[in-house]
Amino acid sequence: MANTKDIKELMNLTSAGMMDCKKALDEANGDIGEAQKILREKGKASQEKKAGRAAAEGLVASFIDNGKGIVIEVNSETDFVAKNETFIDFVNNAAKSAHAANPADLDALLAAPMQGTSGSIKDALDELFLKIRENLKIRRFKIMDGVLGSYIHNGGEIAVLVNLKTDIDPENAAVKECAKNVAMQIAAMNATYLDTASVPADVIETEKEIAMKQLAEDPKNANKPEQVKAKIAEGKIKKFLNENCLLNQAYVKDDKLTIAQYVAGVAKEQGGSIEITEFVRFQKGEGLEKKADNFAEEVAQLAKGN
Repeated sequence: MANTKDIKELMNLTSAGMMDCKKALDEANGDIGEAQKILREKGKASQEKKAGRAAAEGLVASFIDNGKGIVIEVNSETDFVAKNETFIDFVNNAAKSAHAANPADLDALLAAPMQGTSGSIKDALDELFLKIRENLKIRRFKIMDGVLGSYIHNGGEIAVLVNLKTDIDPENAAVKECAKNVAMQIAAMNATYLDTASVPADVIETEKEIAMKQLAEDPKNANKPEQVKAKIAEGKIKKFLNENCLLNQAYVKDDKLTIAQYVAGVAKEQGGSIEITEFVRFQKGEGLEKKADNFAEEVAQLAKGN
């Protein structure tokens, strides 16, 4: 039968609950190493059981060092977990570990060494599940090389990474501020494309069809000549491009300028050139279906160990 000292030691090693540690030690005949293995295996089984549960909360994070940056999304089931310091530490450490490993895909990221541990990022995720008991997933990541800027909104709800091409010293304070301001713009205005040339022809054609259909169904415009309706549709498409293309967007800090004009102005002041080449914006849980479980029922299920 497990003694109190061993139970406490196993709890410190794994952060698993007292009763789970006691049962594992009893099953392992007091062998702490074997008990750790049992807890991991049971944790994996429990994790697989919960894998179908919606994980649409969580955090996004970024990390930049030495001209390379990463943005990553890690999902949890509840917002409570997303505010847990242990979960936050995991997300930030996973970002740094993946940054160092430079993985090609998600499988390679999970297999990469987790800094500060003897195992992989996947091992650390499994260990975290033992502590948190929620479905946890590393959903996606993106790595960039270049002159980078980042912005994290609302403690990890949105993360942006933007890449600049410039002949100005990347350590120049104005260049750094420009990169951060552009990242903030992307977070706030959620541009879909970099510029007009980046918009696929079929997207523009679809927008044109929508505009023409709206005009045909509008009593005020339905009877106007086709060339007039075509002109109005062009205006609607232009508005769509200005709202969805980063370089066309009005700069949120000075709406008299577009982003293209703002960046060009910074470059001119610094005596060089700056070009935005790419960006990525992750918003936690975007595109995922959030569960609508009754909170009281959820707490009751957790209390039962489900």
